[in-house]
Amino acid sequence: MELREGQVAVVTGAASGIGLAMARRFAADGLRVVLADVEEGALEKAATGLRAEGATVHARVVDVGAREQVLALADETYEKFGAVHVLCNNAGVGSGAEGRMWEHDPNDWKWAFEVNVWGVFHGIQAFVPRMLAGGEPGHVVNTSSGDGGIAPLPTASVYAVTKAAVVTMTESLYAHLKAEHARVGASVLFPGPHMLRTGLWESHRNRPDRYAKSRPRRTPYRSLDQWEAAMKEAGQKVRFTPVEQVADFVADGIRADRFWLLPESEHSDRQIRARSQSMLDRTDPAYLEHFILD
Repeated sequence: MELREGQVAVVTGAASGIGLAMARRFAADGLRVVLADVEEGALEKAATGLRAEGATVHARVVDVGAREQVLALADETYEKFGAVHVLCNNAGVGSGAEGRMWEHDPNDWKWAFEVNVWGVFHGIQAFVPRMLAGGEPGHVVNTSSGDGGIAPLPTASVYAVTKAAVVTMTESLYAHLKAEHARVGASVLFPGPHMLRTGLWESHRNRPDRYAKSRPRRTPYRSLDQWEAAMKEAGQKVRFTPVEQVADFVADGIRADRFWLLPESEHSDRQIRARSQSMLDRTDPAYLEHFILD
């Protein structure tokens, strides 16, 4: 589909990071943007900044894990703008789980699944039927990750499992839309190809009380800056992809109607080949060996 002035884009997790970058890019293309995020202060700051740049913006505090809040977002969006052309189910959290899987706090899994998986599903059910009924070209972008979407990083296994689910959900959505001969397309986004400076590392700041940890963490949360410093101290160079580059990649992908929004990367391609070959050869997942040895 073409991105044209006057169209409407809805972005969840839009107060910062990739979400805000996508909203800013859509606004630059003349789209009216709807920002949804759980963090009220950051959301208002983002909306104010976009309006100062000349964008038409509507912002609403939304916990995407709460179905009724996503449905209310859809109602409000259609009441205000009458249509939605682009839906980016982008909100996500890191679970903060520690230790081996059998040691994890079940609430880490419940929270991560509520946001990263149920949040995407709620977005699909709240918006896609109305997008189809509108009869106009549209596109849905669901944010996954190379961690899980391609191969899991076992030290972040909860997040990986949720992001693997997003890939399968989007593949299924694509097939369902094709079966309906819909004018709405679907893509799964793998942000990158390098590390990103986003608020994912500080997800715990927005953790709801209903999913509070049942026991204290054994170690403090580590910020992105602390992790980067530790990597540098270990002599490992860290490369970052600007979130604006990810947003441009998404806009180009929507225009080209590409399903796999997967930037070129030797690392990702190597993981894909290794995992696929392991499955074809019915061999153990050797691509995880360096984690197994930790």
